[in-house]
Amino acid sequence: MDIFNNMESEVRSYVRSFPTIFTKAKGYKMWDESGKEYIDFFAGAGALNYGHNDSVMQKKLVEYITSDGITHSLDMASTAKAEFLNRFNEVILKPRDLNYKVMFPGPTGTNTVESALKLARKVTGRTDIISFTNGFHGMTIGSLSVTGNSMKRKGAGIPLQNVVTMPYDNYVDDQDSLDYLERFLEDSGSGVAIPAAMILETVQGEGGINAASFEWLKKLEGICKRWGILLIVDDVQAGVGRTGTFFSFEPAGIKPDIVCLSKSLSGYGLPFAVTLVRPEIDKFQPGEHNGTFRGNNHAFVTATSALSYWENDDFEKDVKVKSEKIYTFLEKMVKKYPELKGEVRGRGFMVGIASEVEGLSNKIAANAFELGLIMETSGPKDEVFKLFPPLTIDEEGLNKGFAIIEESIKAQVKEPVTN
Repeated sequence: MDIFNNMESEVRSYVRSFPTIFTKAKGYKMWDESGKEYIDFFAGAGALNYGHNDSVMQKKLVEYITSDGITHSLDMASTAKAEFLNRFNEVILKPRDLNYKVMFPGPTGTNTVESALKLARKVTGRTDIISFTNGFHGMTIGSLSVTGNSMKRKGAGIPLQNVVTMPYDNYVDDQDSLDYLERFLEDSGSGVAIPAAMILETVQGEGGINAASFEWLKKLEGICKRWGILLIVDDVQAGVGRTGTFFSFEPAGIKPDIVCLSKSLSGYGLPFAVTLVRPEIDKFQPGEHNGTFRGNNHAFVTATSALSYWENDDFEKDVKVKSEKIYTFLEKMVKKYPELKGEVRGRGFMVGIASEVEGLSNKIAANAFELGLIMETSGPKDEVFKLFPPLTIDEEGLNKGFAIIEESIKAQVKEPVTN
């Protein structure tokens, strides 16, 4: 590890949590240079929903590369891009009755968010954005301005302006946060101007696996429509099946004006992002938002292949069954080990346990790594240890992971409750 300690910037983070050198990965497993096997309940922070090195995607990519297919093309037309657009429309958008234009920003999550914020301001002529407590939307200045985490915000080095933060669902007990929000919009003395947009995650990943109720999301959409405010859903982490459906907002029955996608969109861990916009608000001039690597054709190839998982509802049904198994396991842990002082959060494959005991979730995650399981924490105080296995994991992989998590919990608390 000396090369990383000596040469890499102090900003490095995950290598500190997982201090080993990885050499190989397949499916839900990873191996380090000593040959030790790890079960991956991290999945690239949600960038590897289909696991590592999916064989079908891998074959398609290798064939494309060895046939001298276009690698880099900015936003010029290519066969790989055309195939992706056609398949995405036929497999994802049309069956869900969604009508969006597809914008290719830079290939990262923060860039799709930046493009969404810029477009909302351009279309409405307004400057302010409403974001929500504990939201996380990226690390560039615009995205950071709508992110709640104070440590990350301080890294900007400048004031982050033109954003008003409102309480997320259940941020304050026994209070309807949307009634509170709308009161600010109605009252000319509130100091809150009508914003260009509201941006949110339907399940907050880095913010602590907080899941908004479908009723809350539906009511929020109604407020946006009533006041002429654009609704942006950041589905960078919660999308592409992570919460059980391709888009995390589907079960709520809402249709955002703008949707941000990245992370698992390429299917293979390749950098790729899109911003979906209603045709009526597709108002950027040519080149007004661009990026050198928005034509990542290798990602187009694997993303197109990944859509085969969504050609029918079999994959989604399988994810639902395994999601219930994961949630049941977590509820069992909270009940069996009351010293956790735990609360199960999230939905789908985006779940975890929030512990009231300071530092306990970090200790459990660290112990799990020693036992061969990769799992991270989230939340303002890293109070949540979260389960992000690949959606393609089998029963054996889940059970092995569960066993390691329970062993890690037992190592930190007293004996379990037996009745």
